[in-house]
Amino acid sequence: MGRIVAIANQKGGVGKTTTAINLSAALAKKGRKVLLIDCDPQGNATSGFGINKDEKDLMTVYQLLIGEAEDINDCIIKDVVKNLSIIPANAELAGAEIELIGVEKNWMILKKEVDWIRDKYDFIIIDCLPSLNILTVNSMTTADSILVPIQCEYYALEGLGQLVKTINMVKSRINPDLEVNGIVFTMYDSRTNLSQQVVDNVKANIKYYVYDTIIPRNIRLAEAPSHGKPIDLYDPKSVGAEKYSELAAEFIAHDKLGG
Repeated sequence: MGRIVAIANQKGGVGKTTTAINLSAALAKKGRKVLLIDCDPQGNATSGFGINKDEKDLMTVYQLLIGEAEDINDCIIKDVVKNLSIIPANAELAGAEIELIGVEKNWMILKKEVDWIRDKYDFIIIDCLPSLNILTVNSMTTADSILVPIQCEYYALEGLGQLVKTINMVKSRINPDLEVNGIVFTMYDSRTNLSQQVVDNVKANIKYYVYDTIIPRNIRLAEAPSHGKPIDLYDPKSVGAEKYSELAAEFIAHDKLGG
């Protein structure tokens, strides 16, 4: 049965979608069957793989949630890159919260659909939006665990505290098996003392697993989405590609240990 991991942080600009794209691609490159679900109305994980999110008749997670798709498979774009498929998103998804008002157990819709196909994949990665609404709750209800990217900057712990409250709320009321997969540091700048101070501070103040792999600030990582490619296809020799490959290897090892 495939492991479902939501990538979430209620603080924006922390490298969440960059991690969703590049971790998914790196896992696929290592031979794992991966499904990436874009649950952010901005659709950046979708366009990050060169998919035209505004294409007419595109079946997205929005159609899946409101019941316009007859089958979840209708929404899956298969083998966007080898071993990696995507359920895309676009701006239509912003209307889902209103559409789902009054729908019975509306927080369970994504889980019920994903349960049909989870056995086909080794990992299902969900890219969450940076706020708490019905989309985030659906993602956390579906997930086995949450991977939390944290930017190496001053307010890192503040954002983490808000997220932990949300996770604990979902765990106590809806998904008792939900766990924190771990913390991954992003946008690390070795030229500043602040980045290392943030790493040390978070490690000293949290009980969760912290990934040894740290994602640095990297120009090629920032450029890749505008070319519609994950970093391992855009510039496979870059530091960013190397680090996401290392993160994928650690992610697989951590998962085998029950993380």
